[in-house]
Amino acid sequence: MYTVNSIRNICLLGHSGSGKSALAESLLYMTGAIVRMGKNADGNTVSDFDPEETRRNISISTSVIPLEYKNIKINVLDTPGAFDFSGAVMEALRAADAAILVLSAKDGITVGFEKAWKYCEERNMPRFVYISKVDEDNSDYNATFEALREKYGNKIAPVVVPIWNSAKKVTGIIDVLNKRAYEMQNLKRVEIQVPADKEAVIEEFNDALKEAVAETDEELMDRFFEGDDFSYAEMINGMHQGVKDLSMFPVLCGSGTTCLGSLMLMDHIIDLLPNPVQGNYHKATNAEGKVEEFVVSPGGVPSAFVWKTVSDQYGKYSFIKVLSGEITSDTTLVNARTGETEKLGRLYNMCGKKSTEVKVLTCGDIGAIGKMDKVKTGDTLCDPRKVVSLKGIPYAPACYSMAIAPKVKGQEEKVGTGLNRLNEEDPSFNLVNNAETHQLVLSGTGDQQLDVLVSKLKSRFGVDAILAPAKVAYREKIKKTVEAHGRHKKQTGGSGQFGDVWVRFSPQEETNDLIFDVEVVGGAVPKNFNPAVEKGIQEAILKGPLAGYPMVGLKAVLYDGSYHPVDSNEMAFKLAAILAFKEAMPKAMPTLLEPVGALAVTVPEMYVGDVMGDLSKRRGRPMGMNPDADGNTVIEAEVPMAEMASYAIDLRAMTQARGSFTLEFVRYEEVPKANQDKIIKEAQNED
Repeated sequence: MYTVNSIRNICLLGHSGSGKSALAESLLYMTGAIVRMGKNADGNTVSDFDPEETRRNISISTSVIPLEYKNIKINVLDTPGAFDFSGAVMEALRAADAAILVLSAKDGITVGFEKAWKYCEERNMPRFVYISKVDEDNSDYNATFEALREKYGNKIAPVVVPIWNSAKKVTGIIDVLNKRAYEMQNLKRVEIQVPADKEAVIEEFNDALKEAVAETDEELMDRFFEGDDFSYAEMINGMHQGVKDLSMFPVLCGSGTTCLGSLMLMDHIIDLLPNPVQGNYHKATNAEGKVEEFVVSPGGVPSAFVWKTVSDQYGKYSFIKVLSGEITSDTTLVNARTGETEKLGRLYNMCGKKSTEVKVLTCGDIGAIGKMDKVKTGDTLCDPRKVVSLKGIPYAPACYSMAIAPKVKGQEEKVGTGLNRLNEEDPSFNLVNNAETHQLVLSGTGDQQLDVLVSKLKSRFGVDAILAPAKVAYREKIKKTVEAHGRHKKQTGGSGQFGDVWVRFSPQEETNDLIFDVEVVGGAVPKNFNPAVEKGIQEAILKGPLAGYPMVGLKAVLYDGSYHPVDSNEMAFKLAAILAFKEAMPKAMPTLLEPVGALAVTVPEMYVGDVMGDLSKRRGRPMGMNPDADGNTVIEAEVPMAEMASYAIDLRAMTQARGSFTLEFVRYEEVPKANQDKIIKEAQNED
């Protein structure tokens, strides 16, 4: 059993393809957890075990990889790099106390790396930078390191650097702090002599480390200027403090395929990164509704945060991080969200898809609880004596929507049930049953995420589904006042039906709802039939004359008519009102209205021109531009919602995934005539 001081929780962040899963695999191998390393291309790594991950050769969810090294438990959270699966990254960031940002020496600083850095900045999260693939062809460690220095300043501190041979091939690494060099021989680390041509460079880097350490303490700074050397313990303590207060970001390097640098990375994780008590503080809402600091406490009453859920055909696992005390399989806790008492099920340590049952999870540790059906991601489980609720996980807005339907009619319920199950493990997507368009609308962060969901529906729940564009909820309105006559007369045998009305239809701006009024004089239409007339018009406006969309902004005034003392009834007047409506609408200059949204696009300055040009193609109206705190430009515009179906994907392509946006409905506006004809034709074809 590990104490809180002997636990490190770290997440691997970075662009897709940067080498995160390969790094995790090498750490497993070097600690003896596996005897043979898997490869992403072969689909046999520990972290990418989901069939969808194997098929696509990418990570789509966060995997937990626990390691034991020098009696320290290191919980490695391997996150996806693809932007469509950023929800899994948000979850991992809530469970981790520090991050390792991985970037390839072949690609340099990528968008995924920049996003990861920003995530850490927003959370004041201590971090390492790990430059991967240093030994591969076309890699350039120096260019990558210089780019880091240029972008993030002197806080970038090299602690592990590569060794090149005369052919510019990386053959080993140097531990800058200890001035020792190593190479890999048959996946085993061997110490070698520091090359003579590297000694001056190492001295320079070592001095830079000393200076960085000196800046963490006034006494050390004085000694540094006096030319004193620091002891190894002083260097480690100073570097640990520098990492904790974000004045130092150590840079390491290596290779996941050869395990070069993997042991040294773990050494530095143990020495420099915070344990769960030293990690980020949490905000919690107490039983009185007040926000307070939540202190991670080994001696406190038990509490845990549910940061991830896996719900598949084999059962449900709720992944937790224990934040205070310890929990056992028979611990009873309160779910702060529901107020219900939950007796915990079996506890597990998870390693990829492999689960190992344990009796206790201690403060700071990460594990899983089995079969907690009522527990959701983002829940806080607490001791009844101290019920607090931690802030939920901030998923990105679901901005890409498609309609989803089964290939075979009659399986609609299976699609809905399957997606609701999948939503338990991926809360970053939304599912809405649009009663107006009669579509089940699936919304997520991008097309890749939605494609994965469709695949999982088939593999897990045996239902084939197809995606199609989500229909736009248009409206219809009249622009001219007209009067119309409606008469319903029917004689069948004995009693008949008779209803006769004159109705004035006019546009109004007071409300979208129907305004119904009566101006009948002299009892031409008895008052008891007025509700039937109104009901008839209410039914009629559900399907407008142009394309069958609901009508808005209509006023109807019943001003005349006639009745039969025997044959008149409510149904006859209702039908007469519908006939009046149908006669009037074609003469009243009906027009189509479309939903218009308020758009806010956040992009770096270099992409403003492209975004503005694209908005004009979408019939957008710019409303203004403002800088934000990160140096980006926020473009505000109003744009028809019909033009925004693919915007999430298009903006990503325009800005190399550096842009983001929000879109909120504001009102309906008239559709240009040229566009109306197309919409009407499409609606007629559907009928």
